[in-house]
Amino acid sequence: MSFQGKNILIVGASSGIGYALAKTLETEGAVLFTASRTAPENLKSQHITWDVTQPATGIFDVLPDILHGIVYAPGTISLKPFQRFSTADFQADFQINVLGAVAVLQANLGRLRKANGASIVLFSTVAVQTGMGFHASIATSKGALEGLTRSLAAEFATAKIRCNALAPSLTDTPLASSLLSSDEKREASAKRHPLGRVGTPDDIASAAKWLLSDESSWVTGQIIGVDGGIGKLK
Repeated sequence: MSFQGKNILIVGASSGIGYALAKTLETEGAVLFTASRTAPENLKSQHITWDVTQPATGIFDVLPDILHGIVYAPGTISLKPFQRFSTADFQADFQINVLGAVAVLQANLGRLRKANGASIVLFSTVAVQTGMGFHASIATSKGALEGLTRSLAAEFATAKIRCNALAPSLTDTPLASSLLSSDEKREASAKRHPLGRVGTPDDIASAAKWLLSDESSWVTGQIIGVDGGIGKLK
């Protein structure tokens, strides 16, 4: 699975899943471009400082004419009872999870078209297809992202641009640190998953790498669960 000479843009590569993916693609020879508020450390990439809450798109003009892949990794974990969510909470999650992805993809669609075979990888959550209490805001915005995934896959198929999303369960990243902040919380979270553990960034990054690669060239419009079995099994 070689990415030698392929131009890949990863939005949100400074930590967690995005960083794990960037490091593995670096070893595969990809030409990496990253975009986030802070530059990833110990990574060979051309970095663009970009804030998803204020998504200016002209800054992507520095990218090459061709992109072979785009990964949009920013996300949120905002869990509380439904009645405690404000409209602003829903809007904030929607901005980060959906509208940020829209801005990145619209700014770079021409670059994807020129690749004559490109891949978009987005991130949903197991909580969209499996109802989970206190997940109202994140499930709403990620549900919209799943709709976007399928719509773009249909629209872009003739341009040989594939679009898929991964739907992880709880993964040991800085974003989820409050949910795994003690041995007791970690053990309880692990027990909820049929495979007996929470996910690692590399678990999700491996699936994302496959979706970016030519090995998945006949896969588009899919929402793929990488969730330790919690989404389908009891």
